Amino acid sequence: MKEPRRGWDFSLELAEKGWYHSFELPDGTHIEGINRIDKLRDRYARFPIPADLTGKRVLDIGAWDGWFSFEAERHGAAVTAIDCVEIPNFLEIQKKLASRVSYRILDFYELPEAGLGVFDFVFCLGILYHLKHPLLALEIVCGLTTDTAIVESFVIDADTWREHPDEVPTMEFYETDELGNQLDNWIGPSVSCLMAMCRAAGFARVEFLHTTGFHAGVACYRKWEAIPAGAKRQAPELLAVANSRTFGVNFSTRKEEYISCWFRTGEPTVTRGELRLEVGGFGIPALYVRPDENGAWMANFRLPPGLGGGWNLVRLRFADSAFGSTTLRIAVDQPLRVKRLELKGACDGTNWNDHEVKASDGGFISCWVTGLPENCDRANISVYLEEKKLLVQYVGELDPEGMRQINAVLPVGAGKGEQLCRVECGGVSTESWALRVV
Repeated sequence: MKEPRRGWDFSLELAEKGWYHSFELPDGTHIEGINRIDKLRDRYARFPIPADLTGKRVLDIGAWDGWFSFEAERHGAAVTAIDCVEIPNFLEIQKKLASRVSYRILDFYELPEAGLGVFDFVFCLGILYHLKHPLLALEIVCGLTTDTAIVESFVIDADTWREHPDEVPTMEFYETDELGNQLDNWIGPSVSCLMAMCRAAGFARVEFLHTTGFHAGVACYRKWEAIPAGAKRQAPELLAVANSRTFGVNFSTRKEEYISCWFRTGEPTVTRGELRLEVGGFGIPALYVRPDENGAWMANFRLPPGLGGGWNLVRLRFADSAFGSTTLRIAVDQPLRVKRLELKGACDGTNWNDHEVKASDGGFISCWVTGLPENCDRANISVYLEEKKLLVQYVGELDPEGMRQINAVLPVGAGKGEQLCRVECGGVSTESWALRVV
């Protein structure tokens, strides 16, 4: 057997023992696998999850012989175990334990569409380096987790990672059998890379648990830490939230979406590590923060995985403050439903002259429309002057008469004379409104 360039080749030992996990069964039978029972118990004891899992759902991805699945069940959890092939050892132990663990044979990338629901706790133990798309895999894990995921992976610097804390995170790629002489091992991250990928996948915070041999373990949390007792720092005032690409309120979980937030605070400086944004109950770390106009601040965040469709609440705090009193909302995977639109009026947006608009630099048209859906925004409303599509600058809130104000920029050099204006949303158009361009 050749020496692997990276890691440990345990194929001969596995073939000899026949088991990857060790077990102690109720009848006193002991099964000796590659992983000793005391080591398995030590690993489980490090997981920051409750001792009593009654009423909790646990997903064990890549369960293999199933020790962690059955241990979580022993602690009271309803467990679903996943593997890409059926493992006879798992079925044998399941029968001997009279276990009710749900055992599903699925490829990792089938998980989002498998209809499994979401889980309080997800185990992703020794799986990541088997996957060609590790960041996508961690996003899938994040989307399935509502509380905490435990991620363990092969790493390239288990013994030395603390010696280079400021280096750029790195990851090796294995084209063939460089890692452990196995063809299905694809990547080897550094410890800092493993933690960075977990944060980039959408977890609010990631904590180092251990390094053992060639592996590292981290705990990945969907929620922020508890608000400090007696927190006295003034919370930031959340002013607005928008899609960073469209500047609208709509977001799609099928796209790479980012949230821009504007807030006001009396603090002279703000760092991204201080910010605690929460979207739909999930925390998400800031990517960037800078001062904005009029004394406000702007920060960007990724859209958290696993959000439910519809309106999701957004709120903001500092690490050492409570949440601010303002809660805003965004529309996630919400269809645009429009039946009938009616243009109630259109005029010059600067002097309010009815049926007239000035063709000067900085001029704009103000329109009032009924029938617009609740999740209409600058990105899905179009204003036309004849066949020229105008830039929509503003969409107002619904007024008592059921109308929304829409402002659209009049293009420089717009032709003079009477022209027709109309508004469109969701493929539905208003009747035209005559405007005289002067």
